[in-house]
Amino acid sequence: MIDRMTPARLDRDQGYRTLDALQDSATQEAILPGLEELAPGFADWIVTALFGGTYQRAGLSLRDRQLVNLAALTAVGGVEPQLAGHVRTGLRVGMTREEIIEVFVHLAPYIGVPKALAGLRV
Repeated sequence: MIDRMTPARLDRDQGYRTLDALQDSATQEAILPGLEELAPGFADWIVTALFGGTYQRAGLSLRDRQLVNLAALTAVGGVEPQLAGHVRTGLRVGMTREEIIEVFVHLAPYIGVPKALAGLRV
């Protein structure tokens, strides 16, 4: 089984290019420097491992990944700042406002109305 697994590929430069495609510079500048000051190296690790690794895997488009992110963050709950960022990113990668609203409505029977409402408020 292990022989068939795809090795993890981490590409720091591609991670930063992907982040640039997903988030505007104002959003990045509002988050990354403060995170770097608080926990040196953590922001770079996130960009390298997530955007330069997980996001580079085949199988899901950036738009599909944002749909999954919206569902996961809404289900977790209590992460409204991150959810708001992913709503903006969803719009940036081609989702419509109506599609994003429908994500939250669709989630209600699965994760509960209060969490779905929190997503709609975002």
